[in-house]
Amino acid sequence: MSRFNSRADRPPRTTSPVLTTGETTHTAEGGTGYLRDAQSELFLLAVTNLVGQDTFYETAATRDSRYTRLVRALAVLEPAWTAALLRWLRNEANLRTAAIVGAAEFVHARLAHDHQAAMTPGPSAHLGAAPYSNRAVIASVLQRADEPGELVAYWEKRFGHERRDGQYDVRLPLPVKRGIADAVQRLYTERALLKYDTAAVAKRFGDVLELAHPRPAADRHWQGDLFKHALDRRHGRDEPLPDRLAMLRQRQALMTMPVQDRRALLLNAHDRQLLDEAGMTWESLAGWLQGPMDAPAWEAIIPSMGYMALLRNLRNFDEAGVSDQAAAAVCAVLADPEQVARSRQLPLRFLSAYNAAPSLRWGHALEQALTASLANIPHLDGRTLVLVDTSTSMNAGFSRDGSLKRWDAATLFGIALAHRCAAADVVSFSSARYYLSDPPGARTKAFPLQRGESVLRAIGRWRDGGWFLGGGTDTAAALRAEFCGHDRVVIVTDEQASHDHTEVDRSIPQTVPMYTWNLAGYEAGHAPSGRGHRHTFGGLTDHAFRMIPLLETSATGTWPWETESAGA
Repeated sequence: MSRFNSRADRPPRTTSPVLTTGETTHTAEGGTGYLRDAQSELFLLAVTNLVGQDTFYETAATRDSRYTRLVRALAVLEPAWTAALLRWLRNEANLRTAAIVGAAEFVHARLAHDHQAAMTPGPSAHLGAAPYSNRAVIASVLQRADEPGELVAYWEKRFGHERRDGQYDVRLPLPVKRGIADAVQRLYTERALLKYDTAAVAKRFGDVLELAHPRPAADRHWQGDLFKHALDRRHGRDEPLPDRLAMLRQRQALMTMPVQDRRALLLNAHDRQLLDEAGMTWESLAGWLQGPMDAPAWEAIIPSMGYMALLRNLRNFDEAGVSDQAAAAVCAVLADPEQVARSRQLPLRFLSAYNAAPSLRWGHALEQALTASLANIPHLDGRTLVLVDTSTSMNAGFSRDGSLKRWDAATLFGIALAHRCAAADVVSFSSARYYLSDPPGARTKAFPLQRGESVLRAIGRWRDGGWFLGGGTDTAAALRAEFCGHDRVVIVTDEQASHDHTEVDRSIPQTVPMYTWNLAGYEAGHAPSGRGHRHTFGGLTDHAFRMIPLLETSATGTWPWETESAGA
């Protein structure tokens, strides 16, 4: 009989990056709250922070202030780690605003620290020497052509001086100028100028060029002409277009076409190619036609539309009555795993598109796209208990239009994980208390999985069948009620558990791994994390799920960007 190599043995105690400090406080609902170290708090906040939006327990101003405070502190104390977080946040997590704000605060904090060090007598604590540069941090978070203008506008309002006329005086530090200039060389093209350089934004391409003074890229012989035209355009100078700017010249030619002749161009396949050659987007096409976007208009522009534009216009395609042939072409793009990977869409966007689309013809493609976006969820052996928090605080908005809630995200990730488990019990939970003085008690509702059911259909069944419970968050009581010898527990929650006579951590055996999937990034967590069998993850993608099998095979968990670089 084997004494050591038995299936019943638990894996050795492991560590993961999100660490609690040992200090406790209270959650927003009065339960025991565990404080995390600064890196862990920033990570969980960053991957769930839609800048400028209120959450259930935290106003936008409070939340954004906590975010900038953490970034600024860690820019000085842990600059390499913070630079890597910001780069990953924009490029892999695809959270653009948090990354841009974070990069601006990072560089400003480091420059302020250097200035203070230079003014202080004694040994210098200058931060200039590092394996990366402030310039590189700025460039790393600018990945779309409108983002240099976004960063300039943020820097101006945050660090500039407001004049009496309401405008701002701002001087960009040299590292910021150079980082923006590097990004401009990569991002400024004719198509980008036509799409993003509009009167609707405060900082146009010409403004960025005047502040950052980029040189044209060596391998883009036309870029000097583009920069000059952007400046002419910004200042209203009526200069002729250079010959090398062929796309802009084609757009100019289309704009001179009589309005009454424009729809005829949509009927000929050869003529429709002119739209792409002129960098026409669906938004600009609508303005050019000066009339409704009917089926011929959509069918003319669909071949040149990007992935996100297709995804967000499914309802418009249906309402305009585009043909099944055109719809099939859209579905082929949406379902292509390579296109999904390149688009870097968050899984929630596919759920949002599915909810918004009136017809059923998009459903299979969206399910395939969602499956591809969740490819990192591992297959888990044994029995898994998946607890999905559907308390009232999880009903907070999770998209700018309010169409998605935090509990939509919790349901999506909970069901998707359960589909990859050898055996899983999925349970919605909240609280059975009616008054605050009532004793702890959980309200739970088991969700029966159906073999072969798609994730999107399962989410619809969850919504329509009353699994969004509302009320408080009796997490500990739910664990005691639903745990029955499972091999692991995964809790998808905002962690704001109510007071209980037994803590969340102690409500199941200490030898059973408990993984918390945090969807809110509040300061206090509901259990210890980072050591033994208690670990916390976070974010809006499937990447962190990869940590579960690593930890269960004795590996040490790492930050997502470290995992990716190690596997590259």
